[in-house]
Amino acid sequence: MTGPATDGVLDTDPHAYLALHGALDEEVADALLDPREREVRDRTREVVAEHVAPGAAARDRDHVFAHDSYQALARAGLGGLLVPEEYGGTADGTVAYAAAMEEITAGCPATSLVYMTQMHAAYPILHAGTAELAQRYVPGLVDGSRYGSLGVTEPGAGSDASSLRTLAVADTGADGLPTGYAITGSKTFITTGDRSDVVVCFATVDPRAGRRGITAFVVDGDAPGLSRGAPMVKTGMHGSTTAEVFFDRTPVPVTHRLGGEGEGWAIVVSSVTKSRISAAAQGVGLARGAYAHALAALHRAHGGELPPDTAFALADMRSAILRGRLTLLGVAREVDRTGGATGGAIALMKQACTDIGWQVAVAATKVLGRVGDLAASGVERYLRDAKVTQIYDGTNEVQRLLIARDTAGRLKGALR
Repeated sequence: MTGPATDGVLDTDPHAYLALHGALDEEVADALLDPREREVRDRTREVVAEHVAPGAAARDRDHVFAHDSYQALARAGLGGLLVPEEYGGTADGTVAYAAAMEEITAGCPATSLVYMTQMHAAYPILHAGTAELAQRYVPGLVDGSRYGSLGVTEPGAGSDASSLRTLAVADTGADGLPTGYAITGSKTFITTGDRSDVVVCFATVDPRAGRRGITAFVVDGDAPGLSRGAPMVKTGMHGSTTAEVFFDRTPVPVTHRLGGEGEGWAIVVSSVTKSRISAAAQGVGLARGAYAHALAALHRAHGGELPPDTAFALADMRSAILRGRLTLLGVAREVDRTGGATGGAIALMKQACTDIGWQVAVAATKVLGRVGDLAASGVERYLRDAKVTQIYDGTNEVQRLLIARDTAGRLKGALR
């Protein structure tokens, strides 16, 4: 290539965006979508082409929070795909959600991180909160009038959530039952943590009890004693903010507890399925976004006559994306069919799809040669954004450990 590639029509012309991404659909993957799921996928792609992708490069360059792009998705009725209708959602399934997540990520990975965090904050409230609590908080998360955060990770507790040290001390009434709690501690690497209107905080009521002490609470963003650190400087996902959140004897009513004392671990485990499906969908979307930008740049430079080594590299990328999409949709379908999936399948999906996102972004950068790392190529942004998906929602090293344990369990008694 003799000069810099440019984002060009992909990030400025919705019609060109829709044409190229439509050409990248695979019939074998589309066959896994029912008519409603395909409708959600197509509607999401339209909104992304019109309102999300055009501002993606500027959001990244200027570190602008993806408020406008999330609001566009919410206005289109896409903010609550997994949320019951009585709380403002559309009660769609996990497959529809995964397909939508892939589409959003392909257009703007940072917007997809804001989008999925809204769902991750809403899910524990829907899963374990009262109807009154859900009615108070979930509609605002769906329509974008509230931003939410999920407060699990601490400076000394990341993948091992059972070692949380944020402490919830109960105030008790005359009958000895809790009337409220005071939460003290800190959370780190909290997505949207600098601006969240509601924080689903996981704390322990007894540090000696391990996971049996973990309890979940819904905390208002303006609650006394709650403060936030400045947004962290990150490699990628510049349109999404990440910050520390601090609690200093922050009062929480007992009605804001999700489930009973000690039931927070089960809520974490249940939430992991949704969050790891989100990350896996991001991996596939990141791969497709990088691939699409590389294709557009190469065809501007070479037309339809690509050098053989370039064509071979693109073929590898395409097959990797298809493998990731089939894995994503297959596991998501199992979640919809049974209400869950094995821990091994969830781990395999998260690890495989996010690794594909990173690997394809690296390959797409490489295939563009000396201009591949230029911001104008549009590809290097996907490379930077992809890395964190291998880290959050359980590092891929942890996923490999879970896969190994699952394999050992399956083989127990089978090999002698």
